[in-house]
Amino acid sequence: QAAIAAAFEDGVRFIDAAPFYGYGLAEERAGRALKGRRREDFVLSTKVGRLVRPGKRSGAEIFGDNQSFYLANPDMHLELDYSYDGVMRSLEDSLRRWKVDRVDILHIHDPDDHFEDAVNGAFRALDRLRSDGTISAVSAGMNQWEMLSRFMDHGRFDCFLLAGRYSLLDQTALPEFLPKCQGRGVGVILGGVFNSGLLAHPVRGATFNYVPAPDNLIERALALKSVCERHGVSLKAAAIQFPLAHPAVTSIVTGVRTKAEWDENNAALQSTIPDDLWDELKAEGLLSPDAPVPH
Repeated sequence: QAAIAAAFEDGVRFIDAAPFYGYGLAEERAGRALKGRRREDFVLSTKVGRLVRPGKRSGAEIFGDNQSFYLANPDMHLELDYSYDGVMRSLEDSLRRWKVDRVDILHIHDPDDHFEDAVNGAFRALDRLRSDGTISAVSAGMNQWEMLSRFMDHGRFDCFLLAGRYSLLDQTALPEFLPKCQGRGVGVILGGVFNSGLLAHPVRGATFNYVPAPDNLIERALALKSVCERHGVSLKAAAIQFPLAHPAVTSIVTGVRTKAEWDENNAALQSTIPDDLWDELKAEGLLSPDAPVPH
């Protein structure tokens, strides 16, 4: 609650969550933090495709050490549902958890193995909700850009939430995806600008794509850090500012749990970075020569 209050104090008015995050807990917590604020003063986005239901977790919900990805609400599990009706149920559940009467953006959440269902079911539902004025924008959120690019050829999307594929460490979305979005007038919201931890703290055991980072990426992150330090800049500041320089990128989403984390991220975003740093990163082959950089 203090993190969201601090973000509001600093001018942030966009909050993103999902039913999957904490098995409903993220939406509930964010809703409590927003209580008493005028609904027209902020933008909410959440996701569809996973229904939170009572029952024991199993299968793909269980990761290493026999634990689920989120430890909250252990008596709840997920049901994948990218159908038209599933989207409507998901939105109804989300509104109840947020304790609001509407959300602004709905993302189809990680439909990696469900492209047809997402196009023929979830997208149709979101398109209907947009036409009715129930939501303002139709989106999809994924950790890959290739399927997001395919979605643009099968329906009108207003924006996408892309996690991890445009960062200091990974610019794979740069050659094709970002120019296509720019040409189609589709806004790109970036998640994972720290690549799930490695660009925040590049040490052995840090995570990349939510799992322990391989040695070659740790070495690359340490090389990035060394260049930043030579210019008196934190790696975190470079990581949070770099992706915003691309004209297709409209905003970034950073996950903060505390006011201290928010203050740290905001300070990194506001810090001054000399142009020479970006020039050196490109000269060292650590940054794509075609990547727009902040000035």
